Amino acid sequence: MTKTVGHFVNGKKIAGASGRSSDLFNPATGEKSGTVALASAAEVDQAVKAASAAWPAWAATPPIRRARVLWKFKELIEARKDEVAKHIVDEHGKVLSDAHGSLQRGLEVVEFACGIPHLLRGDYTEQVGASVDSYSTRQPLGVCAGITPFNFPAMVPMWMFPLALACGNTFILKPSERDPSAPFLLAELMKEAGAPNGVLNVVNGDKVSVDALLHHPGVAAISFVGSTPIAEYVYTTGCANAKRVQALGGAKNHMVVMPDADLDMATDALIGAAYGSAGERCMAISVAVAVGDKAADALVKAMRPKIEHIKVGPGSDPQAEMGPLITKQHYDKVRGYIDTGVKEGAELVVDGRGLKLQGYEGGYFMGPSLFDRVTADMRIYKEEIFGPVLSVVRAKDYEHAVKLVNDHEYGNGTAIFTRDGDAARDFASRINIGMVGVNVPIPVPVSYHSFGGWKRSLFGDHGMHGMEGVRFYTRLKTVTSRWPTGIRSGVDLSFPMMG
Repeated sequence: MTKTVGHFVNGKKIAGASGRSSDLFNPATGEKSGTVALASAAEVDQAVKAASAAWPAWAATPPIRRARVLWKFKELIEARKDEVAKHIVDEHGKVLSDAHGSLQRGLEVVEFACGIPHLLRGDYTEQVGASVDSYSTRQPLGVCAGITPFNFPAMVPMWMFPLALACGNTFILKPSERDPSAPFLLAELMKEAGAPNGVLNVVNGDKVSVDALLHHPGVAAISFVGSTPIAEYVYTTGCANAKRVQALGGAKNHMVVMPDADLDMATDALIGAAYGSAGERCMAISVAVAVGDKAADALVKAMRPKIEHIKVGPGSDPQAEMGPLITKQHYDKVRGYIDTGVKEGAELVVDGRGLKLQGYEGGYFMGPSLFDRVTADMRIYKEEIFGPVLSVVRAKDYEHAVKLVNDHEYGNGTAIFTRDGDAARDFASRINIGMVGVNVPIPVPVSYHSFGGWKRSLFGDHGMHGMEGVRFYTRLKTVTSRWPTGIRSGVDLSFPMMG
């Protein structure tokens, strides 16, 4: 029996009315598992109207009460975490441990958002002039929207809407149409936690619904995570329509391995960072920059047997370490990159093409692949593959490695593995990347810091969650007030001086 996923608007499940839908598939089997409705512009407008109607009362709700709703939401997710994780496994293909881990990282942002009474405290200065006081506050924007990717169907939405709601906004979530069940369940749990109708809405759809949100005059801000071409489109279109936009794009994350690095630590870190979640994450390490041929030879030799022993299987298998890719189309794209790398002259050390699992022959399984002797002019180096493919680039020295990282168009994350404190400090200071790890392969900031890259990995001025998230979902207001002690007369047309 297949399922049908509609929309969640004004506190209610509603079926799609556009007449358009998209099929859902189980990536491990390739079998159709259901359909998801694709919203029309009219249905998006319905959600915006619901959010707009709910906003005044929600914005006027004391922050401590909003925090209590979020805390209850957190408790409900923890009680039903297995159900949320199962949706992720069934529709995305992640192994169960990865699904639970990503859900926990999302919950940490909810925990951070529960501190909103403190986070929204303003500044106050008395007597900035004679009998004049001044104070600043941060106030909500109104209706905000989030457009989220397929690779983290629960975590990335929770990077957005909990903080937006905590700040007093209402929200419309447009999740990926490839795995909509987990975000839909999150909306149901938010209502159960006590969020009024219309505070959180989910509209499933494709480009039609994205464009409707970008052009709708009732939407004040847009958050986006996805590929760089779409991030740039969302940013330019949203800004052209007078919206505040944060748009996180793609990545090509480098990990520099110095000659003095702990080889076992670097090897294990690389394998986990490159092949976890089948490489379908924007913070995956897809390029290992080995400094010197000796370090490169040792690294490749150490990685090869470990890569070949990675257990690939369906996400429901508790022994599986890596699951399938999300769709047949994405499988073909990743395979095409491996073919291209071979044609470009890179050395394919481990070939993940052609992997077949007994009983899952229709699944979108790609084994982990490893390239050596990749150069900066190759497509497999320049472009984001978003799959289980790791490229080893050989740098002649440390300065060459730094130049490789800094010259790439993407600037999301990077790491250096070394025992040399001077090298690590210099790297962290000079590298033109938004998130840096020192002996940490995936430097995703914790919830009370902020996530965001540089260069063509981020469009806009604000990263996700942390204080950057609070600033994005609020606007500054400064009030200057005087309470005269007596009646005064006379008009003064000069520029006001407070001192």
